[in-house]
Amino acid sequence: MSVRLNLAALTPEELAALFGEDGAQLRLPEVSRARLEKRALPGPVLSRSFEAQPLEDRPWGATPEQTRALGSHDAQLRAAGATPLGVFYLPLVSEVRHVRAYLLEPDLAISLRWSETPESSRTAEAYLEFLSLLRDRASGSACVLSSGNPRAVAPSPSEEVDLHQHSSMGAEDLLAAHRQHVLRHGRGQKLVTADAAGWMRTWQTLHTLNFAAWSRRGLLLEEPGLPGTGG
Repeated sequence: MSVRLNLAALTPEELAALFGEDGAQLRLPEVSRARLEKRALPGPVLSRSFEAQPLEDRPWGATPEQTRALGSHDAQLRAAGATPLGVFYLPLVSEVRHVRAYLLEPDLAISLRWSETPESSRTAEAYLEFLSLLRDRASGSACVLSSGNPRAVAPSPSEEVDLHQHSSMGAEDLLAAHRQHVLRHGRGQKLVTADAAGWMRTWQTLHTLNFAAWSRRGLLLEEPGLPGTGG
């Protein structure tokens, strides 16, 4: 059983973040018609789980500028004490599918994200994501996600995700900002294992939180017979 995103249930902001302003405008008549008729409008296929396939390391980057940006982010992360875990391919997400993984103990899972085949200027920029699970959820948040993604996240994450977007921040500044965001909730939860499995488990927790929230909002459509990839 595969799951599709219900475009008719997305907000205008989510549609624009997902397809770009021009792409959202092209889909608007069909989306509006589906809403008036009170029916779902199937969109991209979503994965039920976080899947990351290991890749052999090599010089990466779709352009010289992107290669330099990846090198700069990597150097700053290593200088901050982050442990590199290798490069992975995310087959079940859209557009930005390459990630270099890091851990920064005791509580931080880091993803350096980029696309080797950027479809537009919207996806050409490499960016960082810092994720910490929280030890105490009394604040109503289960984790803190600090992202340098210049695009809005779509669909919007779970209400249990304390999301902070800092476009164009370097690793050093984003790390400092992330630590401050975590401190507002108390302390981060210690990583279960300080290896690639611990990194994947942390990101799977985020995915599970989002999936549950999207289900509550009616964003997910069960469609038997679809391939379990895409989105």
